[in-house]
Amino acid sequence: MAFQRLVRKLTKENLWLYILSLLKEGPLYGYEVERMIEKRFGFRPGKVTCYVVLYMLQKEGLVAVSQTVPSEVGPPRTYYRITKKGEEFLEKAKEFLDNLRAQLFAEKKD
Repeated sequence: MAFQRLVRKLTKENLWLYILSLLKEGPLYGYEVERMIEKRFGFRPGKVTCYVVLYMLQKEGLVAVSQTVPSEVGPPRTYYRITKKGEEFLEKAKEFLDNLRAQLFAEKKD
């Protein structure tokens, strides 16, 4: 049970980390974000959850949106991209997690 809580806390409850890391590689639309999380990280967030998190990231200025015009190959889409502020937050999160990992799992020196 404790391990399952850890996994839930580090995945679904911190979905913003996964989304920003994917957007750092390039713009994606909402459905792609959900699909890429499952493919790359091995868990499936709820369909609405990704959009809620994307909306909150946009509201906080960590992602920006752009609309595509309808084309012959598909419907118009809203693409999300990481902002400079989002990149800075992602870097802060990386540093925090690196430090936490080092503190939790550091081997004792004699």
